Formats: sequence, structure tokens, C-alpha cells
Amino acid sequence: MVAGGGGGKADEFLPHPVKDQLPGVDYCVTSSPSWPEGVILGFQHYLVVLGTIVIVSTILVPLIGGGNVEKAETIQTLLFVAAINTLLQTLFGTRLPVVVGASYSFLIPAVSIAFSTRMSVFVDPHQRFKQSMRAIQGALIVASFFQIIVGFFGFWRIFARFLSPLSVAPLVTLTGLGLFVLGFPKLADCVEIGLLALVIIVIFSQYIPERMKSRGADRFAIIVSIGIAWAFAEILTAAGAYNKRSPKTQLSCRTDRSGLISAAPWIRVPYPFQWGRPSFNAGDAFAVIAASLVAIVESTGTFIAASRFGSATPVPPSVLSRGVGWLGIGTLLDGIFGSGTGSTASVENAGLLGLTRVGSRRVIQISAGFMFFFSILGKFGAVLASIPLSIIAAIYCVLFAYVASAGLGFLQFCNLNSYRSLFILGLSLFIGLSVQQYFNEYLLISGHGPVHTGSTAFNDIVQVIFSSPATVAIIVAYFLDLTLRRGDSLTRRDSGRHWWEKFRNFNHDTRSEEFYSLPFNLNRFFPSY
Repeated sequence: MVAGGGGGKADEFLPHPVKDQLPGVDYCVTSSPSWPEGVILGFQHYLVVLGTIVIVSTILVPLIGGGNVEKAETIQTLLFVAAINTLLQTLFGTRLPVVVGASYSFLIPAVSIAFSTRMSVFVDPHQRFKQSMRAIQGALIVASFFQIIVGFFGFWRIFARFLSPLSVAPLVTLTGLGLFVLGFPKLADCVEIGLLALVIIVIFSQYIPERMKSRGADRFAIIVSIGIAWAFAEILTAAGAYNKRSPKTQLSCRTDRSGLISAAPWIRVPYPFQWGRPSFNAGDAFAVIAASLVAIVESTGTFIAASRFGSATPVPPSVLSRGVGWLGIGTLLDGIFGSGTGSTASVENAGLLGLTRVGSRRVIQISAGFMFFFSILGKFGAVLASIPLSIIAAIYCVLFAYVASAGLGFLQFCNLNSYRSLFILGLSLFIGLSVQQYFNEYLLISGHGPVHTGSTAFNDIVQVIFSSPATVAIIVAYFLDLTLRRGDSLTRRDSGRHWWEKFRNFNHDTRSEEFYSLPFNLNRFFPSY
């Protein structure tokens, strides 16, 4: 009896076991909830990616000369292309439950194109919008071939083979944390609505399941919080609470200020080259190629986080490279349809996998169906797109945090009692956030980035790369992990490489086939290595 008690006491001090696959997930990548539940969960993923698309359109369209009509058409186009790209990625890419949506990294070169001297000759805003879109289309088409070559020719597989849990941790962490400016700062634009939504999400996702001793309420916390906060915003708008407030507050808080419902057509199918024939410029292309590299890096972080929340094994390098190739196909479609920005794996949707504990591939494919539906039926989609952005920002506070926590979870494979590990981890996280802050503050104060040469394309390339915390973090962590104390016999174990050794090649672990093999027996023709 005494011995048993002593053993139980000793067990309390044992470290938590390392897990290749995240436990506690209700539905993994290959399993699916019931159809009614899957439809509701798919609709939630649609709402989350819609928020990002609306934010990107709200930033981009006015700057390049568009009004509410152009904004509504851009949102429809982004949704339509996102639906195609999501299906392609879940069927033939990484096969992970990721939504492929609009990327923020392409905004800098897109705005630079719109403000270039060759666009200033167009006095009519509508004409400037169309010409800018054509130039962005041409740059996206060129940049897409860079992603296709990097992915399908195996260059990204070579890069990914040298990743370790120690270098992946800051990459995934800053893929989530790096978007902090879209969280509380945007929520605070209408704090009474945004804070309400944030509190409701926390209560429904964490406290109610604990009190009820059952799961369910947490899976639908996003829909509940949006519904309650949106209804509250409607009541305040109808009661005239914002009638005498500043125009900025009214735009952020009122539910009748988006202008999308009246501008959106009832039915419209986006079609290729809808803005006209693309125009090509070498400088634009190089700047957008830099943005496409950032999209590759951030998508890699999202893929790895999604694999964790889907309770899949670590992603083999060949599968990551395959996903990057299909990301390039997505960017090509963005250029052909004229969506105004390139594609990336959606960070917030990866966070939603963690919130709901449903990492099902089928749910993501259902969300693509909602994207198709609302991209064609414009009026219905415009109603949902008019949700106040402070509510969307409240959701981001939780979802981005989940992705950041997924990155920290990879530290379980590392030796955190090693000064080498602590140095690499701390420096990459700090530099990733600090460099981005410096570049963005400099741009805000001076109107241009720290690098201000005679070449606009070179300026944009530097600004795009160093404005991405995840990209800066992986540059620092990857370089240090490969060069610091290479001759030390403990370095491999300190970085956690020995845990991931069996996942370096597709066929070294039988579980890789379950999660990442291509459908329709296509692995026979396109084998993974």
C-alpha cells in the first residue's frame, strides 16, 4: 500500500509525454461529423474567411479607385476563387483541412502599383481601378509560376527537410501572433460591440462546456457570438446611439454603413479577365514574387498548425512542397479572375480547427460550397459581409491565439534546458516581431519604408519580406539552427530532429498514407517521397 502510494506521488513529477499527434481532437482529418453538424461547422468557416476577404477588399479597393460596386464585385471574386482553391488544396494539395483565402502580404505591392506614376494619368477613378486591377493581374500571373516551380519541382521539399521542431515553433507561433494588429486594435474601433463578442466566445467555448460536462456549445461559439453581437449592433444602430458620433465610429459600429447590400447584384458569376486584358511590368512582377514567397512561408506555418489541430502526423516535406505547388495554381487563378490579391492558407480558419476540435477535411470542403453559393448570389452574401468588422476582430483574438499556441506546442520536442535552444527561440521570436514593428512604423511616419532607393520594385520587395513576422522569424531560426554548434553531438536532440526523423520521407511512417495520400489512387502517377 505504501509502495503504491509512493509510486503515485512520483508520477506527479514525470514530464508530460511527447505526442506526435494532438490528443483530444473530436474529428481528425479523415473523419467527419454528421452532415447537419458538418454543414453548420462549414458555415462557421465560411464566416471566418469572409471576414478576411472583406477586410482585404475594404483596404484595397478604395486605394485603387473603386467604390462600393467594385468592392462588392471584388468580394464576390475573392470568394469564388477561394472556393476553387480550397477544394484543390484539400483534394490534391496537402489534403489538410485548410481554407485558402486572400493574403495580406500582396497588399503592399498592389497599393504600390495603384499609386505608380503610370496610373496617375487616369483621372477617372473607375478607369484607374480597372487599369490597376489589370496590372495586378499580370503580376500575379507571373508570380504564380514562381510558386508552382518552387512547389512542384521540389525546391520547397529541400527547404522543409531541414526544418526542426525548434525552427518550426517560432514560424507557427508568429504566423498567429504576427497578425495581432488585426485583433484588439480593430476590436477597439467599436469596443462595446467587439468586447461583447469576445466575452461571448470565451464563455461559450470554455466555461459552458465545463459546466455542462459535455461538448457541443464550444463548436458553435462563433455563430452564437456573431449572432448576439450583430443583433446588439442592430439595436444600437436603430436606436440612434451612433447618430452624433464621428464618421469613423459610425463606419465601424453601424450596421448600415458598409454600402455592400445596395451595391451588390442579385446574381453574378465572376469570370476570367473580367477587368480586361492583364498588363505586365517587370518591377510589379518582382514585388509580387516577393509577396508570393511570404505567402509560401506563412502558408507553411498554417499547414503545420492545421496538421496539429487535425490530429495528423507531422507533414512530410514532399507534401508541404505539393501544397505550395497548388498554392501557385491558386495564385494563377487569382490573376486570371482578377481578385486583386494572391492566395494563402487562412490562419484564422486553422485557429477555428483548434477552437472546435474538429479537424475534418470534409467540413472545409462544405465551407467551399458556401463560398460558391454566396459568391454568385451577391445580395445574400452582402448581408453577411456587412457584419461590423469589430466583431470579426474579436473572433480573430481567439483564433490567432490558437495558432500561436500550436506553434508553442512544438517545443515539447525540444530541450528547453539547452542555452542554444533558448537563444534560437528567443531571438527569432523577438526579431520577428521587432523588425516588423520597425518597418511598419517607419512606413506610417514617413510614407515609405526604411529602404527608399530609386527602384520602387526593390523598395517593395524589402518592405514585403520584412513586414512579415513569420518570414523574419524563420529566416533567423532556420539559419541559427543549421549553423550554431553543428559539431555538437547533442544539437540534433536539442532541436528535436530525432522525433521527426521518421517523417522526413513519406513512406517511413505508415500514418502518412492515411492523412496525406492523394485520392483516386493518384499516388501511383504522382508519388510522394
